[in-house]
Amino acid sequence: VSKACTSICQWVRAMHKYHFVARGVAPKRAALKQAQEDLAETQRILDAAKNRLQEVEEGIATLQAKYDDCMRKKEELQTKTQECEARLVRADKLIGGLADEKDSLSTLKPMDLVERDNGLDIIKLSDKDFLRSLENAVRFGKPCLLENIGTELDPALEPILLRQTYKQQGSLVIKLGDAVIPYHNDFKFYMTTKLPNPHYTPEVSTKVTLVNFTLSPSGLEDQLLGIVVAEERPDLEEAKNQLIVSNAKMKQELKEIEDRILFRLSSSEGSPVDDIDLIQTLEASKIKSLEIKAKVLVAEQTEKDIDVTRSQYIPVAVNTQILFFCVADMANIDPMYQYSLEWFIGIFLGSISNAERADNIPQRIVNINNYFTFSLYSNVCRSLFEKHKLLFAFLLCVRINMHKGIINMDEWRHLVAGGTHKPKELDNPAPEWISERSWNEILTLGALEKYAPFVDDFKNHLKGFKAIFDGADPHRRSARPMEHSSGPVPEDAGAERIASRQDHECQDYVSDNLGQRFIEPQTSDLTAVFKDSSPTTPLIFVLSTGTDPAADLYKFAEEMRFSKKLTAISLGQGQGPLAEQLMRSAMERGKWVFFQNCHLAPSWMPSLERLVEQIDPDKVHRDFRLWLTSMPSAKFPVFILQNGSKMTVEPPKGIKANLLRSYIGFNDDFLSSCAEKSAPFKHLLLSLCLFHGVLIERRKFGALGFNIPYEFTDGDLRICISQLKMFLLEYEDIPYKVLKYTAGHINYGGRVTDDWDRRCLMNILSDYYKPEVLSEEYNYSPSGIYHQIPPSQDHNGYVAYVRSLPINDTPEIFGLHDNANITFAQNETLEMLGGLLQLQPKTASGSGKSREEVMEETAHSILGQVPKPVSVSHVMEKYPVLYEQSMNTVLVQEVIRYNRLLGVIHQSMQDLLKALKGLAYPSLKPLASWVIDLIQRVAFIQEWIDTGIPSVFWISGFFFPQAFLTGTLQNYARKKVISIDTISFDFKVVQEAYQELKVAPEDGCYIRGLFAEGARWDFANNMLTESRPKELFTDMPVLWLIPAANRKVPVSGIYECPVYKTLTRAGTLSTTGHSTNFVFAVEIPSDKPQQHWIQRGVAMLCALNY
Repeated sequence: VSKACTSICQWVRAMHKYHFVARGVAPKRAALKQAQEDLAETQRILDAAKNRLQEVEEGIATLQAKYDDCMRKKEELQTKTQECEARLVRADKLIGGLADEKDSLSTLKPMDLVERDNGLDIIKLSDKDFLRSLENAVRFGKPCLLENIGTELDPALEPILLRQTYKQQGSLVIKLGDAVIPYHNDFKFYMTTKLPNPHYTPEVSTKVTLVNFTLSPSGLEDQLLGIVVAEERPDLEEAKNQLIVSNAKMKQELKEIEDRILFRLSSSEGSPVDDIDLIQTLEASKIKSLEIKAKVLVAEQTEKDIDVTRSQYIPVAVNTQILFFCVADMANIDPMYQYSLEWFIGIFLGSISNAERADNIPQRIVNINNYFTFSLYSNVCRSLFEKHKLLFAFLLCVRINMHKGIINMDEWRHLVAGGTHKPKELDNPAPEWISERSWNEILTLGALEKYAPFVDDFKNHLKGFKAIFDGADPHRRSARPMEHSSGPVPEDAGAERIASRQDHECQDYVSDNLGQRFIEPQTSDLTAVFKDSSPTTPLIFVLSTGTDPAADLYKFAEEMRFSKKLTAISLGQGQGPLAEQLMRSAMERGKWVFFQNCHLAPSWMPSLERLVEQIDPDKVHRDFRLWLTSMPSAKFPVFILQNGSKMTVEPPKGIKANLLRSYIGFNDDFLSSCAEKSAPFKHLLLSLCLFHGVLIERRKFGALGFNIPYEFTDGDLRICISQLKMFLLEYEDIPYKVLKYTAGHINYGGRVTDDWDRRCLMNILSDYYKPEVLSEEYNYSPSGIYHQIPPSQDHNGYVAYVRSLPINDTPEIFGLHDNANITFAQNETLEMLGGLLQLQPKTASGSGKSREEVMEETAHSILGQVPKPVSVSHVMEKYPVLYEQSMNTVLVQEVIRYNRLLGVIHQSMQDLLKALKGLAYPSLKPLASWVIDLIQRVAFIQEWIDTGIPSVFWISGFFFPQAFLTGTLQNYARKKVISIDTISFDFKVVQEAYQELKVAPEDGCYIRGLFAEGARWDFANNMLTESRPKELFTDMPVLWLIPAANRKVPVSGIYECPVYKTLTRAGTLSTTGHSTNFVFAVEIPSDKPQQHWIQRGVAMLCALNY
């Protein structure tokens, strides 16, 4: 079979079959196509219908949705309407409830209970680990309170105050000491001080925020009123206290309700009006508030009734408040005058109990005030130095009268600070007895309305005022000098009249207003002070120069049978640990410890304060006592001063008191202890004790007594007495020379550093250690008041003689002129007025100029007056350095010195006082007078430059007068070609006035401008003579300083008079043994022995203090 044909056959047959099949299928395909086309059309129509249906359905759905939404909104609105209606009811209740709470809720502070719950750390600088406690507070973010700081802050606090933080490894750190610690941002630092009126430097003030929490007068007054009413009317005070407790309880209930409200408000979710519990709480609060308000109304009415009665005791509270601030202000006078409020209130309570009872309240108030005022004065006086007791009494009196409106404040300020304005210039009507200084002060009185007529009328009554001026007690003379005077002279002008008797005037003022007992001496009894003490109350002896209470304490300890239980230690370097050990042992065993000279251990004082603060009254032995001695010191702990019992220790005042103190320590056995030499021993013992008293009391006369106020003590007297007894027993004849040397050069003289003071001391001693004192008729004073007594007298006889002496010393016993009392009184007056100035408020009135404005005006005024520096090159060209003329060198040196001062003034006028302190010549003049004096000095130098060497030199105009004197000697030495060491000055007093001397002397020089103190120049007899009454300083005539070689000082007929730059005379001790205030010594003709003028304290001065 052929395979190819087979395949072709199969294909033909297939094609044939396909032909018949295709012919049958073709109509069917056409029909299918038609049907499909019909179906597609129908489907299209269906789809269009469906689309329209879907649109309709979607429209229906949208409408349905809108319908449903409207229905939902309708239901919500219906629900909200119902809720609103309910909320309106609750809101009405809420508003009504909160309306009563709004006042209390508005005062809530986020700082309520500021640091109480934050773990406040309280530290002190005296704590051993105070820095570690501070570090912990910084590290853990705790608040820290540093107590009892002073005016200077510990340098370790500097990083804290300046916030010296920095980043280290991403953390905030601060460096304290050597440690770097993390700094927590929650850390807070507070500091407190107990200082009454601290003054912090601007450097400190810029680092901290100062807040004044000191006690206010009104606050103290309320506190004191409560105390006095509680004591006087305990029923009223109890009723008031019950009201206070009741009100407090009611307020506490309100507080609890407030807390619940705040809690519900803070924890409530959603609207507060939906909180039913909150609404119910508010409803209860409103009901309770209404109840409390009703009770408060009743309480307020009751309180008003009580306050009416309480108000009657307000004068007691006011008076007591005034006195407290008088006591507090005394710290401005001396740092040891510190008193606590607790101590003050203790005295107040005692006064209320002890004051005399009365039938009516006004009289009872008078009794309480009088008793308390004197009780306080007595207690405070125990701790005041004698010189401040009158000041304190005067302060009490003035403050009380200020409150009463008795004192005119303008007149008070004039009295204390002096006048600064003269309304009119009037000529001095009596220059022969009224100095220009005094007349200017009288003219300033015209600025006071009350005294304006007095100034105009003064010239019409000179005779009467001269009588007052010359009187022994001018302060007690009538201000109206002539009975027939009709001039408008104020009757109380005495306060402004005589400055030198101001202390006596103050005494009379206090006596007239408060009573005589306020100016009488107040003594301190050690037994009474001890009774007021306790184991936690230190007993403090406040020392003055030359005192030591150790002997008195040992004697008291023996009386109390504690002599074997008293341990004493003198504080100083390295004694702190031993003192602490002794104190801790004494507290446990009930002993006394006596720490002497606390002022010598200022670095240990914080440790002592810590020890005293840590005394536990429940654990310390009841017999323990802490005794302390200290000179006045700002480093002494205020806490101990305020909580201790203070006593001042001073030497007796006056020769009588000194003699009495000495002789009370003797007895008959001691007076007779020299056997056959008892008579000379008694005579010389009286001389020596009197000499001791004279030395001590001379100090009160200032520079007239001694240039330097030396600290002579009872120890000096005791050693001299021992040596007197020893030398009398060892020598057959009385060795006066030995006695003078040991007493004058060693025992007393060992303290003397000024040669002129040693000369004075030895001259005084020569009046008491000499054979003449062994005579029973010997007088130590011209009047014979102080005299020798027969040695047959026993101890009682000597004591009786001493008690017969006058209380007030007369200048004659010191060898001084009567004018010395004026100097002494003026010094006391200036000290008292200075103290009163320190007690005045440091505030300025709102209408006047500020202190800065006054200083600025003053500076401009001075700049306008002070000349410009002098050209040194011009002076050196005109006055070159010449061998034969040393004055050229002196002039150039003076110009350089003055230029330096003038340059400082012109450069730093705003800091004038500071600039002058180290660069100006010594002067005691006030600023205005000082500027005038400076202008005159520079004018003197300028005239020298312009016109040549002056014929008469104004020695007061030299910056360094010693150089001028050396130059004068040098000119003579070079002229005569001899050694300057062999040349000294001879002196001649010139009768002509300096204006008449037109030509300089051939050798030496004329000088002018010196003032004499303690004596005057007698122009008629050409010699030194006694001062006139009330004449403290006189002008000296021109002196001719005559250089002479190998000159011998005359042994008689002259007084070797020291010349000083200023009134103080004292200065820095130089290598020559003289004070830097000393210029040179002048020999002045005199018909009296030198000893007379030495004891008078006569000296010459280049410048006065006005």
